[in-house]
Amino acid sequence: MTHQTLLRRDRALALAADGLPVLPLSADKRPFGNCPDCVGNACGGRPNMKTPGPCVCPRPCHGWAAATTDPAVLSSSPWAGAWRRAGAVAYHPGAADLTVVDLDDADAVTWARATLPPTRVVATTRGEHWIYRGAMQSANGVRPGVDIKSLMSYARWLGPGTRTMAALPPVVRALVEQKPPALRSAVPSAVTVPAPVGGGRCPHRSPAYLERGVAMAEQRITNATSAVHNTVYATFLAVLSVHGRCGCLTEAHIGRLYAAAQAKGESPRHCADAWANALTVLGM
Repeated sequence: MTHQTLLRRDRALALAADGLPVLPLSADKRPFGNCPDCVGNACGGRPNMKTPGPCVCPRPCHGWAAATTDPAVLSSSPWAGAWRRAGAVAYHPGAADLTVVDLDDADAVTWARATLPPTRVVATTRGEHWIYRGAMQSANGVRPGVDIKSLMSYARWLGPGTRTMAALPPVVRALVEQKPPALRSAVPSAVTVPAPVGGGRCPHRSPAYLERGVAMAEQRITNATSAVHNTVYATFLAVLSVHGRCGCLTEAHIGRLYAAAQAKGESPRHCADAWANALTVLGM
């Protein structure tokens, strides 16, 4: 590895040791997959690799979901090539219970200084990152030049910043709540998607196979001890990637997954958001 490669990887390992989930980022700000099956977006994520695709790995392993604190993963052979090509280190703010208010220009910075409570500030190429303690839904374009990066998103690591980090204030949460919810769904709905290409028999019609899959998904959510929101979304995505295109899932199955998530503290709205987002990512 080159000196710069080692510096980036060592920086990532140091951040991970402090509990910040990290991942390599290319020079054009695209994340890399962290398993061989998903290298080069082979599993069908969105072209810019910013959104996890329907891979069959234990969890979505690229986009924001590639971020990890596991030093074995960060130093593994699948990521060796990624570190050689990486232009920066990125992190998943929401998994570390953080929210980044990304201010993309001078006007946005001026607005933040007049509107938001002071907190940790990191200088960027064109503006600033204001970092608060607490996680929330991410959203782009909440106002001109302002994005919110937290859950299911990633941000570049640009240094520790200055000033004391403050708790996430209601005024920042309100920025997303006031934004038109493009992906929200008020209630769970049945999955109605086209039959498999070619019209063949659905390979998942076995009740035992489906029951085992749903039960494993419920258990995965129930066993989550941290990053519950991320676990719920990843589990919904995994279930839909296997059973979503063949009509196997019923309202009862979806209700069981929602119930498991709500037992871990997720609200009905968060469950609906996660389900709707998973459907959208998978093109359903």
